[in-house]
Amino acid sequence: MGSEPLTLYLVKRLELVIRARMDEALRPKGLTTLQFTALTALRRRRGLSSAQLARRSFVTPQTMNEMVRWLEERGHIERTRDPANRRVLLLGLTPAGEALLAECDPLVEAIEAELLAAIPAVQHPLLRQSLELGYTALTRDETTS
Repeated sequence: MGSEPLTLYLVKRLELVIRARMDEALRPKGLTTLQFTALTALRRRRGLSSAQLARRSFVTPQTMNEMVRWLEERGHIERTRDPANRRVLLLGLTPAGEALLAECDPLVEAIEAELLAAIPAVQHPLLRQSLELGYTALTRDETTS
């Protein structure tokens, strides 16, 4: 192997600094990066189960159960029964959760803008495409290959 670090190392290093910066920016709003991620997943798709939200938020179901309880206690999310399966509780943002996200969005967007400012604008679409392709390659169902 050469003297260059693995691309995986570079991606992980970037992820860690992004997470630290987001945690720092979101702390005054009372959120962590993981909580913000869960709330934004619910903004994109209301009516997720806790297990579905855990997958979309990159945490274990156990961690999500604790997070859901915490977010619900603070009035950011609500649970409703799934009409198709009364045993399943579906999650959604409350108006307070929507308002909190509206306050947090500019903080996170500023971090992204700082990151992207270091990359020529013409390369932004390629960066996004490359990240999507890498994610798809590593999450592809192995039964189809």
